[in-house]
Amino acid sequence: MTEGPRYWAVLVAAGAGTRMGMETPKPWLPLAGRTVLEWSLTTLLRQGWIDGVVLVLAAGDTPWSASPMARHPRVLTVTGGAERADSVRAGLAAVRCHAGWPERTWVLVHDAARPCLREEALLQLRDAATTSEGGLLARPLTDTLKRHQDGRAVETVPRAHLAGAQTPQQFPLLTLVDALARAAAAGTDVTDEASAIEALGLRPTVVWGHASNLKITYPDDLALAAFWLRLQAGESNHHESV
Repeated sequence: MTEGPRYWAVLVAAGAGTRMGMETPKPWLPLAGRTVLEWSLTTLLRQGWIDGVVLVLAAGDTPWSASPMARHPRVLTVTGGAERADSVRAGLAAVRCHAGWPERTWVLVHDAARPCLREEALLQLRDAATTSEGGLLARPLTDTLKRHQDGRAVETVPRAHLAGAQTPQQFPLLTLVDALARAAAAGTDVTDEASAIEALGLRPTVVWGHASNLKITYPDDLALAAFWLRLQAGESNHHESV
């Protein structure tokens, strides 16, 4: 069993989430009886094929110690950095220390602010992205895209070959460590892991995800996330009763 691929996850929960306009950081906002973070973490921990989850928290993130999940044996915690890429690098360093076979380990980097990830999408990503170039969940864009300036539309952008990136994004651990280190050395702004991988000349596989895998960014997103969680719970109950 140890000769095959191994998997770890890095769950990023260190961002301030200033666009929410709330004092409580996004990961700790209440959502359908849990916190946003607990929903995101639960989906990852349900996967027996994921060896462990490194949770990247903001400095002094005391709510975690009160969570019922804080003592889960497959969860490690580290402190994040000033930028998202810094937090991911901290998480990857922890994976590298704890993974028994780092050269055969793929890591799934997920945003804690995406609490509605479907397990089937996670499995599709695992199977499609266990390659040297990895892959990511994404959604085809359906809106007409406008480039704007000073409050006015100045150009319509063709969307035929565009997609909205989601998480998780899965890559070989050592390749991603190298990609992010190179980006940091070059002073490159990394908005997601795939952009660092692409800078190496690699082409990650795009796996079409689900609309439910939204990133909570604005207050209205909480109600939409609650809707998707209720729908998924109903689907699960239906399958169990069949």
